[in-house]
Amino acid sequence: MKKAKKIINDPGRVVPELLDGLVEAYHGEIKRLEGLYGLVKTTLPAGKVVLLIGGGSGHEPLFPAFIGQNMADGAACGNIFTSPTPDVVLAVTEALDQGNGVLYLYGNYTGDVLNFDMAAEMAAEQGIRVETVRIWDDVASAPPARIQDRRGVAGDVFVIKIAGAIAAMSKDLDEVVRVTAKARDNTRSMGVALAAGSLPETGELTFELGENELEIGMGVHGEPGVSREKMMPADVLVDRMMDMILTDLPFRSGDEVCLLINDMGATTMMELLIVNRRIRQILRQREIAVHHTLIGAFATTQEMAGFSITLMRLDEELKRYYDVPAASLGFKWV
Repeated sequence: MKKAKKIINDPGRVVPELLDGLVEAYHGEIKRLEGLYGLVKTTLPAGKVVLLIGGGSGHEPLFPAFIGQNMADGAACGNIFTSPTPDVVLAVTEALDQGNGVLYLYGNYTGDVLNFDMAAEMAAEQGIRVETVRIWDDVASAPPARIQDRRGVAGDVFVIKIAGAIAAMSKDLDEVVRVTAKARDNTRSMGVALAAGSLPETGELTFELGENELEIGMGVHGEPGVSREKMMPADVLVDRMMDMILTDLPFRSGDEVCLLINDMGATTMMELLIVNRRIRQILRQREIAVHHTLIGAFATTQEMAGFSITLMRLDEELKRYYDVPAASLGFKWV
């Protein structure tokens, strides 16, 4: 099997070197905890409710590049496609805690759930209050009746944006949890893959697709989707994806949404704009307004070819928090 080429040094040091490079891009605003895959802001206001995000590396800019102004305060990172260990999550929690509670926010994957929950228990033993919101926006991964079994995909971006705003403005952890969960519950996503990404350590592909195949609903690590089919025109593909997304919440005439078209790593802007064209036609037909559009790489899987579509339905409260200015390496909104 042909292996992917990567511009790296030692394959065993990919994660620490990418994190060190990310820290350098922040010009002193964040630091890496010594010897650990944990990043934290260098300064925080006293009494702030802390937002801690995290997950496996290999999906950059998700998660660590979403630390920033009115965004996350720190990130616990794992190895490539692997959840952060409890000791890393706990160390980041301790480094960030300002005495007013910590919100853990991450995608709903078994390893992340186990390790973040274990860290929350250890933090509680030290008198640090931790609450958790898990993101489960992937409509392809389970039916609505089992929404808590769904995966998190690129919808993380919108939920982190809302959570960062409310955590910067409120000193009530319960209120931060309420608004963040509301953003999560109004967010739906679906992806499609055309070709696999690879593991930096080995160059091996994470899954295989035929030359004329795509998989609708595939997860960010290559988890099975809803169907594997022959290549099809962009409009036909988008119609099928949007039908599943729109009927799931459901989204209705008169709704206002934020739209994210996410490049999974190797999809051209040309393709994403063609997708955006069809999405907007569908939304206009259904009388759904778009408040803001994001197009680009936000939750990647190395060089996976494909994209995902995310819609977050807004009400006045969510819109107010979305419009709070934010700045991070991976997301800016003014």
